[in-house]
Amino acid sequence: MTRKSKALAIALLLTAGAAEAQTCTDTSFEGVAYTVCDVPAGADLRLWLTAPDGRPVGSFERLRDLTAAEGREVVFAMNAGMYHANRSPVGLYIEDGETLSEAVTGGGGGNFGLLPNGIFCILPGSFAVLETKAFLAAPPACTHATQSGPMLVIGGDLHPRFLVDSDSTYIRNGVGVSADGQTARFALSQGPVTFHAFGRFFRDVLETPEALYLDGSISRIYAPELGRDQGGRPMGPIVGLLASTD
Repeated sequence: MTRKSKALAIALLLTAGAAEAQTCTDTSFEGVAYTVCDVPAGADLRLWLTAPDGRPVGSFERLRDLTAAEGREVVFAMNAGMYHANRSPVGLYIEDGETLSEAVTGGGGGNFGLLPNGIFCILPGSFAVLETKAFLAAPPACTHATQSGPMLVIGGDLHPRFLVDSDSTYIRNGVGVSADGQTARFALSQGPVTFHAFGRFFRDVLETPEALYLDGSISRIYAPELGRDQGGRPMGPIVGLLASTD
């Protein structure tokens, strides 16, 4: 191998390594841009609701301040489930192994009540998205969990009530889990989409057999590697990936 070819090989390896390290990327599907953030099992992925002072965390700025005090930096974050006016979770919420809000099993109005809804669960060595009733029948030992709805993809199929010709379009965000449970795939549409299109994005593009809708009109993301820091109304639960500042 010549010196020039060796240099090229090293450059390609470095480029590949940088690509593997990329958490968030932009892509498109059917003319709509999406931001996708992939998190491997075992990474420092957490949920936040309330700060040590008793007030809701509520924003990416405050989350960055709180985690900086721990010597950690936020790699990415997004809103993580529906909440009431006081920013308390609508359904199940577990943080650091403690259940702070119980699961809601009944139907009702709004997207949360579009059954089946589901729960995103962070485990010590894997992730899971489960229908709420399946979760409650055999609760996994989640370190963190949030309930939202509706389910987007269930066993590889779209939610049965999604309509291909629906005229209800919003910016939406959600989370899916790979078939082996080793990757959580978060996605935010950068433009308005239907539930049907959003579900197909998770099923057909991200290839997640289980996926959960997190929210719509308030959906936003913090992804500094993409120069993205979307502000807006105060949030309820927030999910985020941390890394050491060392």
